[in-house]
Amino acid sequence: MSSMPKRRERLRRWSRRALVRIRRTLPPGTRLPVGLLLMVGGILGFLPIVGFWMLPLGVAVAALDAGPLIRRLRGR
Repeated sequence: MSSMPKRRERLRRWSRRALVRIRRTLPPGTRLPVGLLLMVGGILGFLPIVGFWMLPLGVAVAALDAGPLIRRLRGR
């Protein structure tokens, strides 16, 4: 049972590194559409190549731009 926390921590480190890399390489205007495309691909996870792993990654990528966008729309 001790392998489960190790897996969880490894997944956290991997996702943190992936989001940092995405934040550095994709311009702010393209992160939201890329995140939405990943979510659509995650919904089609039963097909080969695409998978259900794309859904949480798409949410995380879209959230990188969603916070500043919501603040801008609210006028803050």
